[in-house]
Amino acid sequence: MERVWLESYDSRVPQSIDYPEECLPVLLEQNLSRYGGHTATSFLGAQLTYSMLWNRILKLASGLRSLGVGPGSKVAIMLPNCPQAIMAYYAALRLGAVVVLTNPLYVQREMVHQWNDAEAEFLVVLDHLYPKVKEALPRTAIKTLIVTTLKEELPLFLRLLYPLNARKNKLFTKVPYGDGVLSFKELVDSHEPVSSPCQVKPDDLALLQYTGGTTGVAKGVMLSHRNIQANVVQVTSWFPDLNRGGERFLSILPFSHVFGMTVSMNMPLYTGSEAVLLPRFEIRRLLKTLQKKKVTLLPGVPTLFSAIMNHDKVRSYDMSSIRYCVTGSAPMPVEVLKQFESMTGSVIIEGYGLTEASPVTHCNPLGGTRKAGSIGIALPDTDCRIVDLEKGEEELSRGENGELVVRGPQVMQSYWKMEEETAETLKDGWLRTGDIARMDEDGYVYVVDRIKDMIITKGYNIYPREIDEVLYEHPKILDAVAVGVPDPHRGETVKAYVVVKEGEKLEENEVISFCRERLAAYKVPRLVEFRDALPKNMVGKVLRKELRKEYENHMESNEESK
Repeated sequence: MERVWLESYDSRVPQSIDYPEECLPVLLEQNLSRYGGHTATSFLGAQLTYSMLWNRILKLASGLRSLGVGPGSKVAIMLPNCPQAIMAYYAALRLGAVVVLTNPLYVQREMVHQWNDAEAEFLVVLDHLYPKVKEALPRTAIKTLIVTTLKEELPLFLRLLYPLNARKNKLFTKVPYGDGVLSFKELVDSHEPVSSPCQVKPDDLALLQYTGGTTGVAKGVMLSHRNIQANVVQVTSWFPDLNRGGERFLSILPFSHVFGMTVSMNMPLYTGSEAVLLPRFEIRRLLKTLQKKKVTLLPGVPTLFSAIMNHDKVRSYDMSSIRYCVTGSAPMPVEVLKQFESMTGSVIIEGYGLTEASPVTHCNPLGGTRKAGSIGIALPDTDCRIVDLEKGEEELSRGENGELVVRGPQVMQSYWKMEEETAETLKDGWLRTGDIARMDEDGYVYVVDRIKDMIITKGYNIYPREIDEVLYEHPKILDAVAVGVPDPHRGETVKAYVVVKEGEKLEENEVISFCRERLAAYKVPRLVEFRDALPKNMVGKVLRKELRKEYENHMESNEESK
């Protein structure tokens, strides 16, 4: 097929890449000869060099192997962005185990589903998450819990203050070690670095990365070592003047999310750069870190950049060190982009991806034309087409709206234990994205709508059917539906439309509290509207798009009347 987008490539970016045959842990080990003494991670003031980090990864790998972790073992990791998350990820991959990244915000029902579906037997978790994890464990097959604490990787003065701060922030948890509950630190300290060579093959399964769908059933996306390694190499090639061994990435995007895993963890380590880790979003700490650490590369979602620009003291911080920003997961407001670039002197490039593609497939070029509203052009060795919406077989002409399909080395193997869903999504190597898009004459792609009713808030993907099911569990609710509505700060926010059973009374705060007990915080509806009935089509399906359009029209009317 004709790759018209290649003509728009930055001349310094390769159109095709000779990918390494080694897996990511081996590539990280190879960095030691050049960057062994360089800082690999910076965590709230504590630093680890590449040699120190690799030594701990090998010691943890030895400890995990002593517990029975080996090829094919499923190791769940439920940690915020911290050095231990990197150690657990790379140690498990080096042993040939399959990593299952779990969002620390998950509640019990979400954990149970994911771990049971993945057949996870081992879990690495933060101490203050232990209480809610403990309640879920009896309903899973997990037999070994490895618990760590942020204190272990903090500078000395912060370690001394940690108990006080932990209690103040209600994070202090006493973990009953023993009987299948082990200390992460003791496991590392009590073992010598594993010395046997890595036997992992590029096409071996590396990750079960969970994503949702229109049915509300979370699917395990099977990503091989080749998939994740290829995407890191592809994205790195997009930055032709990247200073290997000299960049400083702000790693605030959650590693548990595939975007954060690739651009905030794997990319800095692959390039010998420094990953400046922030375990959670706090705007003041973020701004102070950008200034103090002189961050050069900032991966983020649009709401992150919006939060920075809307901070009342943003201009008192020096962010001139930032060279490049990469954003995705939701459309980037043009005005925010212009303001941020003007203030920092950086360049923001907007891209596109999905879990099934490890995740990045498209990006606006650094040295070429950036088109507002576009997700850019396909990465090296990535093909894309716009096809008809009904059968997904006929390629459409430039400018026509259809479904975006992609093909490349980063595209998943399949869905875990879901043959029918895999067959529907993968067609002769082509991945159906579920997004309606158009392509212009230069090969730039514009996503114009979503076939799936997915909601994206602050970069998190939310699947409304899952929220619907929780709402239906409420004894007073007759009918309900969750819809993503525009939000200037979050991108989108969740609004619940509810029909109450006859004779019952229900308040907005009751609905929100009910959901908060059963869903991760970012999935909980922030708005609730009560109705006598919900709009439905002839077969009884609720028309989410109609509700969203009605909300948008209402907001526009309010603006016009001001």
